[in-house]
Amino acid sequence: MKTKVTISDIAKELGIAPATVSRALSNHPEISASTKKKVKSVAERMDYRPNKMASSLRSGKTKLIGVLIPTAEHLFFGSVIHGISNLASQHGYDVLIYQSNESEEFEKKGIDTFIGARVDGILASISKNTTDFSHFESAKEKNIPIAFFDRTNDTLGISSVCIDDYLGGFMATESLIKSGYKRIAHISGPLHIKAFTERIRGYKAALKQHNIDFENNLIYNGDISIEAGRKGVEYFLNLENKPDAIFAVEDFTALGALKELKSKNIKVPEQFGVIGFCNDLFGEHITPSLSTVDQKTVQMGEEAFNLIYELISKKGEKTNYQKRVLIPLLITRESSKKN
Repeated sequence: MKTKVTISDIAKELGIAPATVSRALSNHPEISASTKKKVKSVAERMDYRPNKMASSLRSGKTKLIGVLIPTAEHLFFGSVIHGISNLASQHGYDVLIYQSNESEEFEKKGIDTFIGARVDGILASISKNTTDFSHFESAKEKNIPIAFFDRTNDTLGISSVCIDDYLGGFMATESLIKSGYKRIAHISGPLHIKAFTERIRGYKAALKQHNIDFENNLIYNGDISIEAGRKGVEYFLNLENKPDAIFAVEDFTALGALKELKSKNIKVPEQFGVIGFCNDLFGEHITPSLSTVDQKTVQMGEEAFNLIYELISKKGEKTNYQKRVLIPLLITRESSKKN
């Protein structure tokens, strides 16, 4: 049976002290570049694998980041994780992912799992069904660095990274107005989540900017799903004064709207315009292709890691609340090109 190679074995091979090997492998500034190169070369040749548990006991750090996502079904969250993981690996961190399945109960279990795993920090996007946020406050009270991404809650004093949802809502609505649509409806997401209320605020602001009266009955409260898009269209088409366009809170809701319009033989974009929010991968491959707002997912992931890395580095120090906001990008495709 092959015995595990230790730091002492590498030191013996090179004729140097084990402490020098340890420092070289951890990229210590006091060790010369040539020594680091020799040590790393021998370590690779001897198939050395660091003992992460021993290292974490010495440093007090596990080099683990917990990432809590609402669902793995949407490409959006996979793309954000891609951004997080890229930077995490460059800084020697591993990523532990937990899916809440849009459930408050599973979300709480996820936070407990991260605490049990002694992660160095937590990045979280809030589930659509979460109304009690005490589990996030509990992690914060345990002095575990925590930050939100995408779906945030500003009342908890927890730093975050998000897109400018207000601006995105404004851009989406204004693009429909500029395409020639006259009565624009909105299918929202759960209104206890700030991202979705900000998108409504942007929707209303665009109407006001273009001297269009806001009408309460042109808002349908959905739950970010294909079914919500279908039901929203069904509701709007039963109105006496029907809309001729929909700004959907996200792309799966927009997909549901497109499916329902197609089933009613309503032509998109000639008779009815649709725009989503997210820029999920399927959008450019369906017919008609879906206009949307790009949320800069990889950049969001990278910013989220930078934020949590900063909070981990300053653990024990007083840190100021931060809200890092990214600028969205309008993607115009077939579904909203009336003109």
